[in-house]
Order: sequence, then structure tokens, then C-alpha cells
Amino acid sequence: MISASEPMPVNPPGLVRQVPHDRPWYWLILGWRDMTRSPQVSLAYGAGLVVISYLLVFGLWEADLGYLVLPMTGGFFLIAPLIAIGLYDTSRRLQQGEPASLMTALLSWRRPLQIASFSIVLLLLHFAWTRVALLWFAMYFHSGTPPLDAVPFYLIEAENLPFLVIGTLIGGVFATIVFSVSVVSLPMLLDRDIDVISAMAVSVRAVLRNPKAMALWAGLIVLFTAVGLATFFVGLGLLFPLVAHATWHAYRDLVV
Repeated sequence: MISASEPMPVNPPGLVRQVPHDRPWYWLILGWRDMTRSPQVSLAYGAGLVVISYLLVFGLWEADLGYLVLPMTGGFFLIAPLIAIGLYDTSRRLQQGEPASLMTALLSWRRPLQIASFSIVLLLLHFAWTRVALLWFAMYFHSGTPPLDAVPFYLIEAENLPFLVIGTLIGGVFATIVFSVSVVSLPMLLDRDIDVISAMAVSVRAVLRNPKAMALWAGLIVLFTAVGLATFFVGLGLLFPLVAHATWHAYRDLVV
């Protein structure tokens, strides 16, 4: 296994390594190390995410759109990789012995065209996810759509269990697609001279070659996100930067 301190070639896109199935725990250890080495950057990102989350929830509540809070939290899985770019760059700098600060993290969009292109891919996936979810909602409640503000109460009724199960499966399919194309592609776009399609292809190959390790990594991300949401976003202040730093090391570990 190549150590985290060894230099990484810029081109070609690279091969994918096969790693032990429990490797994500090692990525988390390295991520925690980066957090302790750059606490001002990590905690600033975490605190900013918590504040923005509260502002969004408050705005939806004041606009009588509280039923959109749950879809908003679901969309977090799509935009989280983009928010974390500054933390990826911080880990990159620490790994290369360069100075890292909040300013360098905020100015880390070194390849805006490629990152913007990848943002469009995530946006299209989000639109597709939303349209399929709305279609399933309309099909299930074909006899009469319940009031939107009463939807949460309808979902906890026993007769609507099929709606929840199938809806969760649909969301899981889209989440798997997003995870597969993005798990190492954004750190790779930040680190290398590579196009978006090639970066996504490498990301998918990493998932296919390491199904057990990547399943564990995806499960940990879902668990940490659930804990962050269950603590009314406060937990995200610590867990989000931890996962972001660990994702950088996952990329360096997986891609030759």
C-alpha cells in the first residue's frame, strides 16, 4: 500500500487499487488527524454548515413550507461533496506540507469549469430524483393527494408503509448512483488535470473494485449524516468536516 505521504502522479487518470474491506476506518483516522491539524478551517466549515441549515429551516417554516424540510435534508447528500471542496484542498495542502488556512480553503476552486460541470451532473441527478419521487407520490395517492402540510402524518400511518418502503428504495438507487460517480471524482478534479467524465469513470471503478469497503464507507456516511440531522444539525458541525477530510484520503488510497 502506498503511504499517504508519497507524491501522486498527475497523469494519466490512474488505476484503482483494491483495499481491505475495513479500510474506511483508516480514512476516518487520517481525517481526524487533519481536523486536529487544521481546527480553524474544519470547525469554521462545520459551524457555517450548521448556521446555513438553521437559516434554511427557519425560512421554510416562516414561509409555511415546513413539509419541505425533509426533502431538503435528502438533497444534502447531493450537494455535500461540493461544499467539501475547501476541506479536500486543506487535506491536500497538509499532505504536501503547504500552509492551510480558511482563506486558502475558500479560494480552492482551482478548476471552476470542471467543478461547475460536475455540479451540473449532480443537479440533473437531483432533478431526476425529484421527478421520480413526485411521480411515485402521485401514483400512490391517485385517489386524492393529501394536503402537503399533512403529508408527514400520512406517512406514519400503517397503511402507507408500502409508500415509505418503495420511496426509500427509489431514493436509495439515486443515492447509490450519486455516491458511485462522486466518491473520489471531486477530490480528483481538484488534484489532477482530468476531465469530468474520466473522473466519474474512475470513481465508479473504485466502487466496483471495492464493493465491501465502499459499502461500509457509504453506510458510515449515511450514519454520520443521520446523527447530524438527529442532533438538529449540531452534529454536522463535527461530522461533516471529518467525513470530508477522510474522503480526500479515500481518494489518495484508492487511485494510483
